[in-house]
Amino acid sequence: MTPLTTTTTTNPMNSDEFRRQGHMLIDFIADYHSNIEQYPVLSRVKPGYLRQLLPPSAPYEAEPIEEIMKDIQTHIIPGITHWQHPSYFAYFPCSSSTAGILGELLAAGFGVVGFNWEASPAATELETIVMDWFGEMLSLPKPYLFSGGGGGVIMGTTCEAFIVMLVAARDQKLAEIGKDKIGKLVVYCSDQTHCALQKAAKVVGIRPGNVRAVATTRAAAFALSPDSLESAVLADVEMGWVPLFLCATIGTTSTTAVDPLKPLCHVAKEYGMWVHVDAAYGGSACICPEFRHVIDGVEGADSFSLNAHKWFFTTLDCCCLWVKNPDALKRSLSTNPEYLRNQASDSGGVIDYKDWQLTLSRRFRSLKLWMVLRSYGVANLRSFLRGHVAMAKAFEKLVAGDDRFEVVVPRRFAMVCFRMTRTTPSSEGSDDDDDGDEGANNLMNKKLLERVNGSGRVFMTHALVGGIYLLRFAVGSTLTEAEHVMEAWKVIQEHADAIQGDYKHLY
Repeated sequence: MTPLTTTTTTNPMNSDEFRRQGHMLIDFIADYHSNIEQYPVLSRVKPGYLRQLLPPSAPYEAEPIEEIMKDIQTHIIPGITHWQHPSYFAYFPCSSSTAGILGELLAAGFGVVGFNWEASPAATELETIVMDWFGEMLSLPKPYLFSGGGGGVIMGTTCEAFIVMLVAARDQKLAEIGKDKIGKLVVYCSDQTHCALQKAAKVVGIRPGNVRAVATTRAAAFALSPDSLESAVLADVEMGWVPLFLCATIGTTSTTAVDPLKPLCHVAKEYGMWVHVDAAYGGSACICPEFRHVIDGVEGADSFSLNAHKWFFTTLDCCCLWVKNPDALKRSLSTNPEYLRNQASDSGGVIDYKDWQLTLSRRFRSLKLWMVLRSYGVANLRSFLRGHVAMAKAFEKLVAGDDRFEVVVPRRFAMVCFRMTRTTPSSEGSDDDDDGDEGANNLMNKKLLERVNGSGRVFMTHALVGGIYLLRFAVGSTLTEAEHVMEAWKVIQEHADAIQGDYKHLY
């Protein structure tokens, strides 16, 4: 008889090996942040580069961590765009911190799946406490907090929040008018609202043609006009459509425009709409009293969300959503199979977050947010945000002081929207800046952005708004200091000099 053989393997959760490798990785990450400026901000690899470097199949035998780390250094890092680089000014920040990273590590170390209270009571209860803390820091009205009958939940991204809010609003409205009327439902936003709303509306069954992106103007700093909204709604109502949902934004992606909540909520409520406030970027600033006014009128909305992983040092992913009426979510999203039933849930005295979101499983995200709040405190968090705003103000002043450039829209928060323009005496104050001239300006700024980003010293992104190709300079990386802003301006000027030579016929 052939003897039974066994294969000796290392337990994948060996504490001694975890400690050894953990120290190695913590040192690696610390060194990465300390030396991050040695890398070009924007990755320079070509599509498909990594497949050429890695084997076609997974290894059959285990490989030592030392070999894996060599590949991370030689193969992975060259393909990273360094979002934590102090000269990263693109998109919006994905700000990090020691507390945020360690909170993420701790959550992964615990490895809990907190879909209901019983599955991990601390995960549920800490989330309810942290969301009330954060809501109070933002001076959200009492009805948004657990202490006032509402409540907060942490999701992955704003995309998830959009879907959940639209589902709740949809089911609430169809309960009034009949499920067969779903094709009549209309969603409203501005032409500056994040594209995720379009995707979410499609997911929940709203016809793509029933999402009304109301036009905005440069004269109004690209904010949604209440009058324009009302005109659009009135036209729809006259045609037999049913207004369902309004998304107002605090800090749009293209220009950080701020929609006026109070009058918009007034219009929406006249027609029975659910109002969601997307403050993914701008919301964090509202912990500072001088910025709180941008959400004046939030009391008239139904839900409010922001991304703590954008500008609140909490690492991806951490979308904080508050709702006045959690029952609307639970009516749409609750499940209660026998295998999840337990005494605590049946009592109705606990929160089961599985009924507030799309997925069943959920991560212990509140742990990292709790660590950020405790490690830095409100005073320091305000100081960090104010520091970023001050650097953006300084950059805006530099732009305004160079007659080759203009600030396209008034700066809000910590992002400056600017562009290079013609400044010849014949063009100033004339009516000759036609579409051809604007097209030349746009091409010039596109070339400028390509040169700046190609340098590896700075990374910015762009937007096309009102026919204007503008450059977005978003300050928010945790490691950014005033010297990095000054260096970025120096790089921009150097490449503007070269661009000016290429386009000298415009000057």
